[in-house]
Amino acid sequence: MLHHASLPVADLERAVALYDAALAALGYRRVLDAPGFAGYGVQEGRDKLSLKETPQAEAAGRGFHLALSAPSRAAVDGFHAAALAHGASDNGGPGLRSDYGPGYYAAFIIDLDGHRIEAVHNV
Repeated sequence: MLHHASLPVADLERAVALYDAALAALGYRRVLDAPGFAGYGVQEGRDKLSLKETPQAEAAGRGFHLALSAPSRAAVDGFHAAALAHGASDNGGPGLRSDYGPGYYAAFIIDLDGHRIEAVHNV
C-alpha cells in the first residue's frame, strides 16, 4: 500500500549518521541525496524512507510509529545496537513479542528527533 514515508529531522547530518548505520543492518542503504534530503531503500534512486531537514522538526503524535521489515532476527538485533550506538533511545530491546504473534521478533527505538521506529522480523 505505501510507496514511501518521509520523516522530518532537525539536523540532517546527525540523522543520517544514525539511519545509515541502523538501516544498513536491515539491508537498506542511502539511495538518494539532495540538499536537506536523504532517501533510503535498496534500489538506486528509489527511496522508500526519506529524511527531510525541517527547521523545528516535530515527531508524529504519541500513537504513531514506523515499522521496518527485517530479513532476520540478527538484523533486528543489529538495527537496535547500531541505532543506540548512534544516539537513539531504547524503546524496547530485541525479542519475541508474543502478543503480536508467535513469530513476531522486534526491537523499538526513538530516534534523535523523537520518531518511534521498529524493526521487525515476523515468521
